[in-house]
Amino acid sequence: MSTPEHPTLHKIVVIGGGYAGTLAANHLRMRADVEITLVNPRPEFVERVRLHQFVAGTGEATVDYGTLLGEGIRLVVDSATRIDTATRTVRLASGGALDYDHVIYAVGSTGAIPSSVPGAAELAYDLAELEPAQRLRARLAELPLDAPVTVVGGGLTGIETAAELAEQGRAVTLVCGRALAPSFGSSARRAVATWLSRHRVAVLETDVVREVRPDAVVLADGGIRASAVTIWAGGFGVPQLAVASGLRTDALGRLLTDETLTSLDDDRIVATGDAAAPSGRPLRMSCYAAGPLGAQAADTVLSRIAGTEPAVIGLAFSGACVSLGRHTGVRQLARKDDTAVNLYVGGRMGAAIKEVTCNFAVKRIRREARRPGSLIWLKGGPRPEQPAPAPRGATTP
Repeated sequence: MSTPEHPTLHKIVVIGGGYAGTLAANHLRMRADVEITLVNPRPEFVERVRLHQFVAGTGEATVDYGTLLGEGIRLVVDSATRIDTATRTVRLASGGALDYDHVIYAVGSTGAIPSSVPGAAELAYDLAELEPAQRLRARLAELPLDAPVTVVGGGLTGIETAAELAEQGRAVTLVCGRALAPSFGSSARRAVATWLSRHRVAVLETDVVREVRPDAVVLADGGIRASAVTIWAGGFGVPQLAVASGLRTDALGRLLTDETLTSLDDDRIVATGDAAAPSGRPLRMSCYAAGPLGAQAADTVLSRIAGTEPAVIGLAFSGACVSLGRHTGVRQLARKDDTAVNLYVGGRMGAAIKEVTCNFAVKRIRREARRPGSLIWLKGGPRPEQPAPAPRGATTP
């Protein structure tokens, strides 16, 4: 029985120590009567927005959790394999288990190398996570600068990777598959294309890779291009923990939630970041969205502990950044609904904005550790009307 001197602690397990999960863990400290456990497979925080720098050897991408987590948060270095809603336990790969009153599901996203492309899964590298990025960095270090490198994917990750390597003098081909920087406005796309052309990146906008070989890629038209290393940056997937736990997900595997980020199956489970699909309409996978979503997921849990109605999410976008090597960048401006306008900031100012953005992503986590509840963000982005309440599984009594 709890007493004023020894209150009952609400056990909260945060699964995933990325941008959303780490900020959520810190934000939960707004209450004193919570026991917070952060489960993450690595002992260090990974700055995913810097992994393209890491593979090129122009920067590092890990941060000590000791500098990020607020006092009292327990870090468990392990992987969650199942959320057992019947017993309220999180099963771990090590064989252990963690009891919970509430779970914040913040498993993030992964690379997505398609099994349908022969040779891609076996031979291509991705850089969505630290371990494949480490393998890619080691492989690049073995190659001479003139060895041909192919980057697959014309989105921001592919562009940044191609640019980082080209600035070092590497021979880079960027196979876009659809278009170069499709989320950007026409002026910003031209600026990106101009920089890549000046740095001798061969941009194949509409070409598609149909096969990856040890020393080449085969395009859809049958063309063969030499490739000593092929880097796959053609999209993201998500860990399948929600599927393994019997929870409803979208087609990609993101946890389906209502507009308060609460699982449609169990109101003790709240999702955030890349692995959440509120109303089946997920926000863009991004570092920009992760922090605010982490805070809002924590607020939902805190509301449930307090017995109050959680607020619906509110997040407006303002644009996106892409770095072009170390000295140039493009800041694309956007409407609140994340649609690009034909206005951007480029050159050294664009690079400075990108660097400030990357630094801020970590600084706001540290600030939340010092002052829980301090995070502010741009609100008001349009969201679909809330769906009718769906039948739930386990519910709070």
